[in-house]
Amino acid sequence: MLLGVDPALREALSKLTNTALIARCADLPETGDAAVFTLRLLARRIQQLTAEVKELAHRVTKAVRHCRPQLLDVTGVGPDSAAALLIAAGDNPERLASEASFAALCGVSPVEQSSGKTQRRRLNRGGNRQANAALYRIVVTRLRRDARTRLYLERRTQQGMSKREIIRCLKRYVAREIYREIQPTPALAASSSAA
Repeated sequence: MLLGVDPALREALSKLTNTALIARCADLPETGDAAVFTLRLLARRIQQLTAEVKELAHRVTKAVRHCRPQLLDVTGVGPDSAAALLIAAGDNPERLASEASFAALCGVSPVEQSSGKTQRRRLNRGGNRQANAALYRIVVTRLRRDARTRLYLERRTQQGMSKREIIRCLKRYVAREIYREIQPTPALAASSSAA
């Protein structure tokens, strides 16, 4: 759209950052020019959608903090990932008998794959795909920011594992950690059973 506006305006807008560009375009005066009108319309829509995203992120964070506040303290877990994992666990996380059942629910339990002499495990294609994607996001975040996870990656790479196999193992470890966090505390379980 910037190509269709007056060259002087285009030059003034080209030097701005995205945030400043959107703010400036939203405040463009009405000139009767279709390109300027479209720029203003698009900028205002971006501002509106950005405000909606912030509001929804705030609400998701508030809901997760109300349900399981400790979950957001786990390394790499953000509000979206926490919400996806809590939704996968459902209203009765105590029905999950073990961390292995939670891992299977999330599609990160190992599946045996062998052909002849080779014994391997592969990624599970079943389970809740949103929970699986949340675990993947957590692992990727940890690979970038967590020293222990990077050391694990280096060690397993030296042992000859592929990055895909390492991520599968890490997703299982994260599922084990998340399972412990989503299980109701004894006081909470006692109060819900009494009600």
